[in-house]
Amino acid sequence: MSTVEPTHAGGVVYQEGTPPLYLVVRPRRRRDEWVLPKGHIEPGESAEEAAVREVREETGVEAELVTPLGSESFDAPGGEVTVRWFLMRRLRSAPAAEDRDRLWLPFAEAQRHLTFANTRRLLDDAERARRRAGGSG
Repeated sequence: MSTVEPTHAGGVVYQEGTPPLYLVVRPRRRRDEWVLPKGHIEPGESAEEAAVREVREETGVEAELVTPLGSESFDAPGGEVTVRWFLMRRLRSAPAAEDRDRLWLPFAEAQRHLTFANTRRLLDDAERARRRAGGSG
């Protein structure tokens, strides 16, 4: 895990079942991509709080934290971004605050949908963590 303070937080959200399903979304600006929900950490907010809020705002999914997955940093147009990621379990759904396409997919299909290699690696890490945590499926 990076020691750099995160600027963003996000969640790899799963829904229990056989098989378990993972949540993927389209970004607002790049409708040809599939990613995981993430966003800015607001002043006074923890990375954990931001991850829960961003998942809810972007997808309408209320989710609980299961375990941290680590951090990643990358260059973005506004400067370096450091994202703290969490494995999260879906509790319930409601209308999303943002208009984004979202899909619930089995692991292998989610892997095929995700646009970026680093996101596919993160999904691998999340699947291993979900199995260790005793998630169904």
